[in-house]
Amino acid sequence: MRLAGPENSVTAEPRARKYKCGLPQPCPEEHLAFRVVSGAANVIGPKICLEDRMLMSSVKDNVGRGLNIALVNGVSGELIEARAFDMWAGDVNDLLKFIRPLHEGTLVFVASYDDPATKMNEETRKLFSDLGSKNVKDLAFRDSWVFVGAKGVQNKSPFEQHVKNSKHSNKYEGWPEALEMEGCIPRRTTAS
Repeated sequence: MRLAGPENSVTAEPRARKYKCGLPQPCPEEHLAFRVVSGAANVIGPKICLEDRMLMSSVKDNVGRGLNIALVNGVSGELIEARAFDMWAGDVNDLLKFIRPLHEGTLVFVASYDDPATKMNEETRKLFSDLGSKNVKDLAFRDSWVFVGAKGVQNKSPFEQHVKNSKHSNKYEGWPEALEMEGCIPRRTTAS
């Protein structure tokens, strides 16, 4: 009895195909694929990926303690600017100057690293709330937070995760687990 032949050949398990930014499936037409990963404790830096382009990461050397924010044109998907804001020892006014003048349709990608909240004030929380954040009002010392919002969002953003810093549930000594969020964001049709 012969066991050779295509119907009996042993084939390797097909490897799961990864799509843009490592997503398990492709995004629909006119959507942007993204993955946002918060930092882990104060050791592993955050990452922000959009359409298979790493916008912020330790490798790019453009991340830092606090809030790591990438501003993206919601129509073209092009990076406008990416910056890190130290929310422990930095000046909150630098962050305010960065997010106050946003144009309608600008996408805002945020990944926390170490401490996202110590220097936050009411105006900062209101600005992020206006961008669609539900959790920014409760954000505290060493919480983990990932968020994607937009200027002019009517509803609350569906793209947000938050883990409180809690001695009882922290994954790392002194810090909660890192967060990872991925998805597909509809492109804006026109920028105002």
